[in-house]
Amino acid sequence: MLKAALAGAAGLAGAAAYTTARPAVAHAVPAGGYEELWVNSSMGPIKVQVQWAKRGGSAALYLLDGMRARTDANAWSFETNAFEQFALDDVTLVLPVGGESSWYSDWYSPSNFNNQDITYQWETFLTRNLPDALAARGVDRTRTAIAGLSMGGTAAMNLAAHHRDQFRFAASFSGYLWLNAPGMRTAVRIAMLDAGLYNVDSMYGPPWDPAWERNDPFTQAESLRGLPMYISAGSGIPGYADNIENMTDLVNTVSGMGLEALALATTRAFETRLNSLGIGATYSFPAAGIHSWPYWSGELWLARPHILDALRAW
Repeated sequence: MLKAALAGAAGLAGAAAYTTARPAVAHAVPAGGYEELWVNSSMGPIKVQVQWAKRGGSAALYLLDGMRARTDANAWSFETNAFEQFALDDVTLVLPVGGESSWYSDWYSPSNFNNQDITYQWETFLTRNLPDALAARGVDRTRTAIAGLSMGGTAAMNLAAHHRDQFRFAASFSGYLWLNAPGMRTAVRIAMLDAGLYNVDSMYGPPWDPAWERNDPFTQAESLRGLPMYISAGSGIPGYADNIENMTDLVNTVSGMGLEALALATTRAFETRLNSLGIGATYSFPAAGIHSWPYWSGELWLARPHILDALRAW
């Protein structure tokens, strides 16, 4: 597979050294190839997987991970064929690594439930540290798209709403796009406890804190006016990718059905909100599909022409 070959080449070359912010001289974007960068931040060095634009163009697509983001690799790099999908396109794929249960936001404090030793500052990283580092390699900080699944889908819409000078396109695949819907704050709390014992109060504070409103795509919908968007969620009904052969498969499928049903409900509510404001977007609501990587890989492929159009990166 292409991504295996790219990763192998990266292994031979070694990971790039730490990238510093705002270097004096920007270089041309490498024409194709895979590289792993380490970008400095207040959280320490953050690993970023990069597939450079095929012809050295300056556009970029950030792909955000889900709730259980790992520290060794972004799941888009091994759960999907994202690298292959864009291998011949003139857009750089940017896959930040880490951020479990972070919602890719700036937190108030470290999570006290699991003795976290840093304060998450992912919004700052994705909108300052990372674009600064990429600009040193020729990537245009104002010619960027952002997409994510589940938690990452919520974050993609939030970041695009608050940083319109950076993002020209946003996509959510099974994101939770009405974070303040009845029962959602409790659902987020439980999900974060399940995914690493993270305390939601360290992130957004108590229910009356304005951070809850600021990080809710539903509330921030007006700020998305004029932005090209691709928004999708499955029905929660098992489809082509769901083969139940044992009890583990059954448990995972049932869990995926519930998670996708919740994503669909909040995404449909977000659609209604955008429609009420006269804000357009491209939607995809397939008749089958649960909260699972094969479906998100397929949706990324469907979103691809919209991303390339918005970035003028054909």
